[in-house]
Amino acid sequence: MNTQELIITWATPVFFLLIGIELLVARLRGRDAYASNDAINSIGLGVISQLVAVFSKLLTIGIYAWCAEHLALLRLPADNLLVWAGALLGYDFCYYWLHRKGHETNLLWAAHVVHHQSERYNLSTALRQTGSGALLGWIFYLPLAILGVPVEVFVVVALIDLLYQFWVHTEQIGRLGWFDRVFCSPSNHRAHHAVNEHYLDRNYGGILIVWDRLFGSFVEEDAADPPVYGTRSPLRSWNPLWANAEVYWRTAQDAWHARRWRDKFLVWFKPPGWRPADVAARFPKPAFALPTERYDPPLPRSLKLYVLLQFALLLGMVTQFLGLAGRAALPELLLYAAWQVAGLCVLGALMEGRRWAWWAEGLRVIATAAVPLASGRWFGVAQLDGRVALAIALVFGLSAVALPWLRPSSARAGVAAVPSESATASLR
Repeated sequence: MNTQELIITWATPVFFLLIGIELLVARLRGRDAYASNDAINSIGLGVISQLVAVFSKLLTIGIYAWCAEHLALLRLPADNLLVWAGALLGYDFCYYWLHRKGHETNLLWAAHVVHHQSERYNLSTALRQTGSGALLGWIFYLPLAILGVPVEVFVVVALIDLLYQFWVHTEQIGRLGWFDRVFCSPSNHRAHHAVNEHYLDRNYGGILIVWDRLFGSFVEEDAADPPVYGTRSPLRSWNPLWANAEVYWRTAQDAWHARRWRDKFLVWFKPPGWRPADVAARFPKPAFALPTERYDPPLPRSLKLYVLLQFALLLGMVTQFLGLAGRAALPELLLYAAWQVAGLCVLGALMEGRRWAWWAEGLRVIATAAVPLASGRWFGVAQLDGRVALAIALVFGLSAVALPWLRPSSARAGVAAVPSESATASLR
């Protein structure tokens, strides 16, 4: 486990502690801050982001390291505090432009949109990260490599910038006076996540909001215009793979339907929402209206508890996976990651009321129970302790036994468990 993965692993219990505190504070104030389906989806997307990060180091760190070694104009020392301070400031500046272009260029928005899809705004939203950001995001940080910022400094300041942004994703902290004028704060970032016309595409700063003031993208939160969260093309799904693929797919569809080759290219680099005139005419989309309801398919309490338990078990597997990342073989890591992503997708389908999800979940828990008991092995563990194998078999075996009893009677009768007209909840 490298430094980055180690810090994330140690920070995770703190994240969950703070989420628990936020939930408690919100309930004491009588506020509806969380929904289990939304929180599971957001945290699950953060999980996928971490799984992908294990395999994308060549892009996120490898190219940076090569540039720092061969193209650097300076050789900055890694043991100098001024170098660290300058690197953090430089990283935050580069992040501002990556973040801004992520809202202004459709190809980059296709990756960044994941972070904005939640229609709630809480600390779990902070963990909602893209799985495809590594494809192009590294380009924006190459100036730091050319200036000579050492790799080890770059990795740590990147984490500092990311971890700082966790606490600003909350509605439980109000305005902070002078702090709001200098730093990214909960108030500033609430405005950033809003789809209201007044707030749209503003406040990109990661640590410093000064960048927005300098480059004309700052807006203050207005109590008379409460932020409404989400995107202008709502996801309406708990499928984490679709969350990552949605905008890529919609854009590819528009590119395919465009008659002019120029438009097939431009649709990827124009601002989000831009469509070729001929495509918009033949495949019209409804005009945006500020939403009054959230996507929230009803979920029986017993099934909600089941999904929460299975999600917690998946998080345990993710922790083990990150520990294996530096020593397990690539095929084994890929298979283990795919198994976890499949689990997240099935849980998402259960929360949507998909009929096929019950069979898929049954196969998943039976396989998870049977494989370690029959083979005495688990991912990354050549010889599994018999007691551990038995415990895994009991937990997932009991899950398989309980599953049919959790299924709503309408689903057992062959009727969809979630009527589409009831899959929403009021924002009020």
